[in-house]
Amino acid sequence: MLERFADLTTPLVADACVRLGVPLRAAPPGVGSVVPGQRIAGRVLPARHYGSVDVFLEAFGHATPGDVLVVDNDGRSDEACVGDLAVLEAGAAGVAGLVVWGLHRDSAELAEIGLPVFSYGRCPLGPVRVDDREPEALTTARVGGHLVGRDDVVFGDDDGVLFVPAERVEEVLTVAVGIRQVEREQADRIRSGETLRRQTAFDDYLLRRAGDPAYTFRRHLRRVGGAIEE
Repeated sequence: MLERFADLTTPLVADACVRLGVPLRAAPPGVGSVVPGQRIAGRVLPARHYGSVDVFLEAFGHATPGDVLVVDNDGRSDEACVGDLAVLEAGAAGVAGLVVWGLHRDSAELAEIGLPVFSYGRCPLGPVRVDDREPEALTTARVGGHLVGRDDVVFGDDDGVLFVPAERVEEVLTVAVGIRQVEREQADRIRSGETLRRQTAFDDYLLRRAGDPAYTFRRHLRRVGGAIEE
């Protein structure tokens, strides 16, 4: 999955989802890579955190190579729920990366380990609680307002984190490749002196909109074959 995502970005995947009518599910703004430039793509391995690392160790027992551990810590800002030992163990289990709806610690060690970790940020404090465990602890994880599980694939880069249903991934990535190609061609033409306004026949759009206020720029882009917004 990471190879398929290598030449794409989360904005391209998001635009492809819009074009195909796939519901948009993104981690809340602020969830980002501990080390800039790192990327993730893989099937979701969910785990809800209740104050102890045991839930991660149990989840790793169900991991398949390339999975991404998605940690639900309810977006808490008073503790870090992931550190260097958990990340090292994730790598040993074949996990390709982590997405944490919460905080991490041991930042220097995580950078040295190199396994991609996406979180809300850093905090030196570890958990000092142990809460009651829910039956869904290892079947689903909440990330912001979204519920994700083993039937989802997660993508992450410097723009953020997205979740796509596994059954729609192939068509989403195929459409994303097409959007990327059109956008690259448009960018090359701008650099060569052909403005985006000219490429998209923007004056024609303004004339059509004047005669038909319901004529949107998105509709116009579909007519002329542009790829700026979905």
